[in-house]
Amino acid sequence: MEIDVFTLFPGAFAWFEQQRHVRNALAHGHRLGYVNYRDHTPLSAGQVDDTPFGGGAGMVLRVDAVEAALRARYGCDPASLAGAGRRVIALTPGGRLLDEGIADSLATERALTLLCGRYEGFDQRVLDHFATDQLSIGRYVLAGGELAAMVVCDTVIRKLPGALGRAESAIEESFSRALGGAPEYPHYTRPAEYRGWRVPDVLLSGHHARIREWRLDESRRRDSGAGAADGSLP
Repeated sequence: MEIDVFTLFPGAFAWFEQQRHVRNALAHGHRLGYVNYRDHTPLSAGQVDDTPFGGGAGMVLRVDAVEAALRARYGCDPASLAGAGRRVIALTPGGRLLDEGIADSLATERALTLLCGRYEGFDQRVLDHFATDQLSIGRYVLAGGELAAMVVCDTVIRKLPGALGRAESAIEESFSRALGGAPEYPHYTRPAEYRGWRVPDVLLSGHHARIREWRLDESRRRDSGAGAADGSLP
């Protein structure tokens, strides 16, 4: 897979690329690239933003600056990228909420483009004419789309061949098809007893069918209790 991230801060991704599953994916031929809007802007002094029409606080990423960066990368009118089958995803607070189903879909793509916003976000014409998708990682506002882009990259890259040490690690986990979309069951490891807190006996039984049944029951219980007052925020 080829993932391009358009951003004002490509250096922010240096830490992300050092994560083991990302390094594994890159070593297996997947590619993660970055384009700085400022490197291609048609405006002077690296300008990429301007004040909003109609007034108001903040600055807005200009449509011409975003187009110039996309043209420089792909050598075509960015309004035609969707017709060419390329997913161009704008990271915006009002986009579709990222979930495991969307991540599964994105992981089947050959190439993805992620557009990171900044300031007050994008000129609406970027979203209307260049983006094929708008994604959000939650109903809150970040200073920019870089963290959101890392979240999208992380959940997609770990599904790619070669990313995880054991491919089966990604099969049965929270929100996976194997668990019917429910959260993953509890995990325990040594010691079997600590401060009087004992690991459930079934996990020590060696009875694999019974363990499997217990895990599925626990997963369903967690799903039915999602959002309950116990340990969760209002």
